[in-house]
Amino acid sequence: MAAKQSSAARKHVGSKIDIWERKLTEHREKQLINPFSEWQGASHREKLAIDDTNYGKPVEGSKTAERGKLANQLVGSEITTLLQVIRNHGRIDRINSMYCIKFGSLFDLYTRISNKVVGILLRARKYGLVDFEGEILFQRAHDHTDIYLTTAGYEVSEIGIR
Repeated sequence: MAAKQSSAARKHVGSKIDIWERKLTEHREKQLINPFSEWQGASHREKLAIDDTNYGKPVEGSKTAERGKLANQLVGSEITTLLQVIRNHGRIDRINSMYCIKFGSLFDLYTRISNKVVGILLRARKYGLVDFEGEILFQRAHDHTDIYLTTAGYEVSEIGIR
């Protein structure tokens, strides 16, 4: 009976040692790719070149990469909501036949949904979904600035960002 318990205890300790060694190996590998690591092996690793496709991107499968994906999904849904607000509450401009809304009206409507209206507008313009004059819009100062829903923006407002 004592021999069986001793054998089971050795297996239990052996599995704990295996787990610890696996964690140690994972930690070493992470320290090798960590540019801020002071671990002696890390200083000898090859640096990424600026033209490398992984430069400036988090390590695939890391928590940072997952947080980035979730943030992009959130921004995508906010852009879709913004485009739908412009389409539903805007008017069709006679000159270029695009949906249009004044910034002041959009600000009043959209701030009930989100307090990030200007940031989402800038991101939507970056993707070519909306267009407006100027670099940035300020409440009151740019209330009469027209914001146009582009053709791509109209399509996204119907189907959403995937």
